[in-house]
Amino acid sequence: MSVWIWIWVVVVAIVAAVVVTTLIVRRNDARKVGFMMDALEDGELNFHFKEKSALNRALNRIKGIFERRDAANEESSQNKLFRVMTHEIMNTVSPIASLSDALLTEEGMDMKAGLQTISASSKDLIRFVESYRSMTQAQPPVRKAVMVDELMDRVLLLNKAKIAEQGATLTYQANTPDLLIYADEGQIMQVLNNLIKNAVQAGATSIRITADLNSEDQTVIRVANNGKAIPLRQIEEIFVPFYTTKPNGTGIGLSLSKQIMVRHNGNLVLEQSDSNLTIFALIFK
Repeated sequence: MSVWIWIWVVVVAIVAAVVVTTLIVRRNDARKVGFMMDALEDGELNFHFKEKSALNRALNRIKGIFERRDAANEESSQNKLFRVMTHEIMNTVSPIASLSDALLTEEGMDMKAGLQTISASSKDLIRFVESYRSMTQAQPPVRKAVMVDELMDRVLLLNKAKIAEQGATLTYQANTPDLLIYADEGQIMQVLNNLIKNAVQAGATSIRITADLNSEDQTVIRVANNGKAIPLRQIEEIFVPFYTTKPNGTGIGLSLSKQIMVRHNGNLVLEQSDSNLTIFALIFK
């Protein structure tokens, strides 16, 4: 065999080795990217790649960006929660303190009426604390396969008569047939019932629920109503625990509903709120 043949054999072997190595590296890189995307989608950031390659360094930087964003969002949410809690507690405690001082120092005050006021305010504070406890002690979902159509049949059966009494209509339409979700049926009904109740309280005369698949093949249940729109200044606050504009509201309905959806690895979002419609979407990932 001539020298040139040997040279060609060596060259071909080297090229083949390079191609095979490149394919293996690319396959491994694709697996890393897929793993990272799954982790980010599930909110799990407990991965770290050894920084020997440019790709690994890039993936670790992306992880760091998400960690900083999540930390900033968590701090912002906590600050909003503390602000609302402080406001609620001070609104209840301050009148009690002032009235107690007045009963002790001012003559001629109606002691019974003062004590009744203190009692009522104290009960309001207890109600607030109970609301906080119910939110923080929410049970983890017991998930099973649930047909969306069957779930909505139960939601309509539970709410339709009550909605009719308010002069409103409640309808459901499945835009995609035979949708199946893996969820805690009772908790998802709780979310839907809360959205329906909020719609009625907003003066809605038409509440329309639809279910379909989005572009990412995720099941989405939308609850739309034609009631009063949520003011723009309140949109960022509606999922903050204890934030409410209702005189007798607890401010935990939407925040608890969102918490339930997050525990299902999904989300609850406000897609639209204007003079035409207010639409909330339950997204099941």
